[in-house]
Amino acid sequence: MTESGPYNGGWLLVDWCPVAEFEILRAPLIAALAEMSLVASSDQIERWLDYLRLLGQWNQRFNLTAIRQPQAMLTRHLLDSLSMAAHWVESELADIGSGAGFPGIPLAILQPQRSVILLESNGKKAGFLHEVQRCLELQNVTVEQQRAEAYRPDQPITLATARAVAPLRELGRCCRPWLAAGGRLLAMKGPGYAAELKQLPKGFDLHSVQPLQVPGLDGERVLVILQKQD
Repeated sequence: MTESGPYNGGWLLVDWCPVAEFEILRAPLIAALAEMSLVASSDQIERWLDYLRLLGQWNQRFNLTAIRQPQAMLTRHLLDSLSMAAHWVESELADIGSGAGFPGIPLAILQPQRSVILLESNGKKAGFLHEVQRCLELQNVTVEQQRAEAYRPDQPITLATARAVAPLRELGRCCRPWLAAGGRLLAMKGPGYAAELKQLPKGFDLHSVQPLQVPGLDGERVLVILQKQD
């Protein structure tokens, strides 16, 4: 995967929702990255901020996410997505039911040398994802407008992830046809996840449950890691 060149996204800000609302997120974003031990360039920080600006703009026309206050978008969407970054070691990732692009797009910006596939069946949300990919010049991102269970890549995918999409049993059913043998499913979960562990999807084993720390976010967040049986 070829990394993107220098980012020149300033032209995107014409006729957007007020820039100042999102510019004030720069300092808390940088502080949170340090707290999470994530190293990022100035280009990556600009892309994350422009991503939130794009989301704010599109939310004025479409209901992409119920969270609309910029600080809440930073904490509950962007930083929450990045909290699983240390557990992604594969060269690719398929984001099931990507919605507005979480966690796939924040992770794609963080790891431009790795491939990210965004699976989203809703036309308006897929349109937004295409616009983000174009505007932020994310050469490592592919948008697939289809349901995850219907996705059939040329080669099996080694890693799938999902955030606030469906129970573990349903996620496993969706990705089982295209996830490689021994491949992993990383499911971001909140309180109540333990009940889902009693009904694991067919063909998967529980690998581990990893606690996630999100700066500024109260409440339990975990990453349930399942491994597809050989």
